[in-house]
Amino acid sequence: MTPHMPPSIGPELLAVTDTIASIEQLAGGNVERIALSLAVLGIVIGVRLVSGRLKKHSEELSSKRRLLLSTTVAGTTALAVLAVLAIWGMSGALVSALENAAIADQLSNVVLAIVLLASAYALTDFLGGVIRELSMESTAISEHQEEILLRTLQVSVYTLVVLVIIGLFTDNVGSLLVGAGFLGIVIGMAARQTLGAVLAGFVLMFSRPFEVGDWVSIGDHEGTVTEISVINTRLRSFDGEVVTIPNDEVRARPVIDRSKRNRLRIEIEVGVDYDADINRAGATIREAVRDIEGVALMPEPDVVTKRFADSAIVLGVRYWITEPSMRKRWRTQTAAMGAIKAGLEDEGITIPFPQQTLSAREEEFGVQLDSSIGRDPTRMRRAEDVPRGDGGDRSSTAGNGDDR
Repeated sequence: MTPHMPPSIGPELLAVTDTIASIEQLAGGNVERIALSLAVLGIVIGVRLVSGRLKKHSEELSSKRRLLLSTTVAGTTALAVLAVLAIWGMSGALVSALENAAIADQLSNVVLAIVLLASAYALTDFLGGVIRELSMESTAISEHQEEILLRTLQVSVYTLVVLVIIGLFTDNVGSLLVGAGFLGIVIGMAARQTLGAVLAGFVLMFSRPFEVGDWVSIGDHEGTVTEISVINTRLRSFDGEVVTIPNDEVRARPVIDRSKRNRLRIEIEVGVDYDADINRAGATIREAVRDIEGVALMPEPDVVTKRFADSAIVLGVRYWITEPSMRKRWRTQTAAMGAIKAGLEDEGITIPFPQQTLSAREEEFGVQLDSSIGRDPTRMRRAEDVPRGDGGDRSSTAGNGDDR
């Protein structure tokens, strides 16, 4: 039965309560209420699943249809909430709460607020689809830029809608904004380091100094970029370690991107003997490096003379690799060093290395070494003071015999 409505309630609220009352009549016992609630929940889930599949599989879906699907999902969810309230007999309590709160006269504002929230959801969902389409069609927007654009758009739209809704129910919006401003200052002072990292993350997203998958060196850390979030950047080192660097530190340190131009020059130093022909050695090295897998043919490998060392002439072997990575660099460098060594050995060109030769002074009867080297001087003196034992006794006895 429709509850008694006082004359202060407008026709809009009366129509809503009549609809709710008709739904209440369908729900008799608890079993029927549970069944109807599950049915309403199933309808909402079904609508969302169908909408999601249509958006996912229909790549050529028009913008109007996307907006219609988003609006349908938002409207279905709002109606489902009202239907569940009616099924469980909460319409009377809802109407009483509206009367006691004197919101009956502002029912149009309540309806408008619900419409604004539903429209905000539909608009952000629609614009998110547009951003994803632009990201798929163009390489100017990366995956992380797409995400940050979508989140920024959602925050902006919902903030604007909330301010409009607050303005519907109060005229003192200025004081609320002032309070929010002071609250923002307090939060900013307490979390300035985190906010600095977040702002630096926004800058990284749009300035694009590097991308996910690039081989970079940030300060003392080197590795492949695996993730760029709003707060930090993650690298995977050549040893498999995961390095997390706050974005404010990334902005404050020099960044070397070895993958930016999709090619990288690598240099190896090798020394040849002073007696060797430098031109022939350079030609041998170029030929050895040119045949290595992974070395780019253009620009061609080059050999330059760098400096005169103590025992060798140092040559710089330079070659390029495409699609550079840490693994590819070390693989080609290892192969190049082996090929250079083998090529020079085949041509009879020596790679000098430091050697030490020990020699002693020659005397008349050959090399004479001092036997006291390395022995304890005190023990040597004790050995000299000790009598020679039996030998000494025999000498003394022989002397006495001669005297007689």
